[in-house]
Order: sequence, then C-alpha cells, then structure tokens
Amino acid sequence: MKTLVVGLGNPILTDDGVGVKVAYAVEEELGPNIPENITVTEASVGGLRLMELMIGYDRVILIDAIMTSNGHDYGHIHELSLEDLRQITPTEHSASAHDTSLITALDAGVHLGLHMPKEFEIIAVEVENVMDFSEDPTPAVAAAIPKVTEMVLDSLRKEIIVH
Repeated sequence: MKTLVVGLGNPILTDDGVGVKVAYAVEEELGPNIPENITVTEASVGGLRLMELMIGYDRVILIDAIMTSNGHDYGHIHELSLEDLRQITPTEHSASAHDTSLITALDAGVHLGLHMPKEFEIIAVEVENVMDFSEDPTPAVAAAIPKVTEMVLDSLRKEIIVH
C-alpha cells in the first residue's frame, strides 16, 4: 500500500501553516529511513493540484487548518472523512479550476479513470489566525502540533507493522 502524507497550508500565515509544520515534524521523526511506500510532503495547493499529488497512492493522510462555527476551542483536533468534507464543502462548480474543491477534483480523477486513493484520513486543527503574516502559530495551535504529529506517526506505524 502506498501512502501519501500531505501537510497543507501557508507556513507564513500564522495558523494556516499547521499542516506544513506537522509534515515537517513527521519527516523529522521518521528520519532518513522512511519506508519506500510512504511519502511525506507539504503543499500550498488545493483542488486539482492537490488531486494530482494523490494519483498513484492507495491512502492519503491530509493535515490542514480549519475554522468552524461550532464553538470548538482553538487547537481542537478534528478527524474527518471524505463524507464529512462532502457535507461542509460547497457543491457549486466554479468556472475556475483554481477554485475547485478537493471533493470535486477527486470525483473528476475517479471519473477519468486515474488511480486515486481509496483510504483517506483528514486531520484538521481548529485555528484562530490565518490572516497575519507570521511563521509562528498561536499558542493553542502550536500545542496541537505534537499531538497531531503523534496521530500521524501512530497511523503510519500501524501500516509499517501490517505491511
């Protein structure tokens, strides 16, 4: 099974870089001996570009920032499925490929017959500030980074043991 770990976000927009910081931490923990079937990367893309990164993988772990209106505390860790994304992602189709949602892009990949992942883990951290320029996250989001890193590593360890 080929697994792709993608940390999403912009590392210079305060909390928006949480996914990127987790990906860096996962890479550091795994060190130079990352198994051949596991790829860890960072990305500041979405929609079709993100879908293209996933071609050829069986499983994807996405880490990203999220802002909900559900009253969750900053730093709260959400574990989401693709079905959860379908519920919160707008279903309107944009005229611009740059605005295509991940769900729409994945559906397009499947429709085109591309080898798309069958398994998804989506870990999203409730963030406070994605507008100010800073490489440092807010304290609550910074505190979530080691927890999310460990969640990703635990998931990868299960795969390494099983496969």
